Amino acid sequence: MNPNRIVVKPFLIAAVVLIMAGCKVQETSHEGAAQAVSVRTAEVAGGQTEGIPLRFSGIIRATQRATLTFQVSGTLRERDVELGQEVAEGDLLARVYNPALEPARDSARARLDELNTQYDQAKREWERSSRLHERGVVSEQTLEQIAARRDGLRASVATARASLAEASRLLEESVLRAPFNGSVEAVLVERDEFVAAGQPVIRLSSPKGREVEVRVPAYMLSHVSLDQLLPVWSVQDRNRKPETGSVVEIAQAGGVRGELHPVLVSLPADTLEPGEPVEVGITPTEVVATTVPLLSVMKSPSGASVFRVSDGIARRVPVQVQRVIGERVVVDAQDLEAGDQVIYAGMTRIADGDAVEVH
Repeated sequence: MNPNRIVVKPFLIAAVVLIMAGCKVQETSHEGAAQAVSVRTAEVAGGQTEGIPLRFSGIIRATQRATLTFQVSGTLRERDVELGQEVAEGDLLARVYNPALEPARDSARARLDELNTQYDQAKREWERSSRLHERGVVSEQTLEQIAARRDGLRASVATARASLAEASRLLEESVLRAPFNGSVEAVLVERDEFVAAGQPVIRLSSPKGREVEVRVPAYMLSHVSLDQLLPVWSVQDRNRKPETGSVVEIAQAGGVRGELHPVLVSLPADTLEPGEPVEVGITPTEVVATTVPLLSVMKSPSGASVFRVSDGIARRVPVQVQRVIGERVVVDAQDLEAGDQVIYAGMTRIADGDAVEVH
């Protein structure tokens, strides 16, 4: 046997093959583990003072408007306007018929004429008696009685004159006239219907201006002021740019807990139409806010969190959601800073500490 010849046993060859195969598998495994997951990120905003606008709903209405009523009851005999019709100040709109109104006025007028006649006669009688009293023909007692009758008739004349004025005003209240230039917004009673005193009959509105009333919680009253300009968005057309309104009235804070308080915002006449739903933006006093995309927030049994990307590694950061603002979320997170990158697409395929590739 040649002493320099090396004999390789079959089991040694098998062992070497297994070791090499294991190394290759391990190397392949490391390569797979090191492969980065493709994700998309967005920047964290905040860490500085920002205004957070809040939106409050309301309905546009005409600034000058009126719901017209009769002050007397009766049957609606005339209605000279229709829905949508333009009217001028002083135009006749409607008339009710009450059979007691004209006789009451005529009776009051006749009573006034009667008392005026009696009063004039009492004055002449007192003047004659005064001259006779100077001559000693009429006693002092008789003169005083004539003066008392004269004064009583003068008071009765004043009462009758007031009654006639009241009866005349009631008769005038049976006619409804337009208090300003505008258009008929609603007709609430039809002809020949009975109308009670104070019952709404016609609603008018003027095209001169627009306004919207929103109701806000008490803490928001300190964040609005008279003549403050506020954005007003149309709900029906989300792509439309917001109009600019001005605060004209602010309610005072009341003592009722949880009560909402009205804030009146005026708009130009040629902007939004009455009846259109809108949202009014009110920005509270500037606060420090940190915001992240809404899609970046994940819910888990331990709470909400986001994945922050740093040096190609995704790290889970716990957050507390405060409020949603459009497509972003205001969060409270001590480990997030403005400019950090958080994952908003692809985070369902990663775990804490995974390598990621940002696209």
